[in-house]
Amino acid sequence: MRIRIVDAFTDRPFAGNPAGVVLFDSGEFPDDDRLQRIAAEVNLSETAFARPLADASQGADWALRWFTPLTEVDMCGHATLATAHVLHATGAATGTVRFAARCGVLTATAHEDGSITLDFPTAPLTPVPLPEGVTEALGAEVLSTYDTGPHIGDLMVELADEKAVRSLAPDVRALGRHSRRGIIATAPAEDPARGYDYVSRCFFPNVGIDEDPVTGSAHTALAPFWSGRLGRDDLTGLQASARTGLVRTGLRGGRTLLTGSAVTVIEGDLLA
Repeated sequence: MRIRIVDAFTDRPFAGNPAGVVLFDSGEFPDDDRLQRIAAEVNLSETAFARPLADASQGADWALRWFTPLTEVDMCGHATLATAHVLHATGAATGTVRFAARCGVLTATAHEDGSITLDFPTAPLTPVPLPEGVTEALGAEVLSTYDTGPHIGDLMVELADEKAVRSLAPDVRALGRHSRRGIIATAPAEDPARGYDYVSRCFFPNVGIDEDPVTGSAHTALAPFWSGRLGRDDLTGLQASARTGLVRTGLRGGRTLLTGSAVTVIEGDLLA
């Protein structure tokens, strides 16, 4: 079994968000326990497992699943980008790839410059009251709070400015009490001339990820929020983690386009 480590939402190694990618030649997936053990061994925020579908009438070419070190998740952007990158780099796919996943059919379209555009469902944002204890756990004042719907399961909080997002040093364990997966913190860019329109950081303790470096799925909630605020459908988000990464977002009604690049940094074989 070949395992690749791919840095996603970056055009250089050792930045963006690393994901494990495992491609199967055919057949069914191994049992869930084995997939979970492999993901725990890889120990990245997500490991993606993909297998080709013999019947294209399902509307997809590949079945795709994602596991954190602790659990399977409904949606993952960076590991989908990483999987599409590997499929194109190995010649297993060309053009647009269709994935059948828990959250529906997702597509990934490769471009001549090496970037890939993902087509994901837009997260339904619902304003909610600020849960008691979130301000204290974040260590920052919150301007507004939103539920991000069933596939993501995060609480998204708006902070005053970019500096507030960058300086967060939260009590991550305490944040886990307030949503199914975790917290997305966001604010407008201090200077859009730097090449991005908004910033974010993501903390997901309930799936074993204290801070995720670059979160594609979170941008399906960030895109409609900031497009509404800034009056433009096409934006660029900077995830201000230690590794950092840029996600170009395009709001298309019920769908959100996420565009970025990826770099394979490690290839190896599972011997166990």
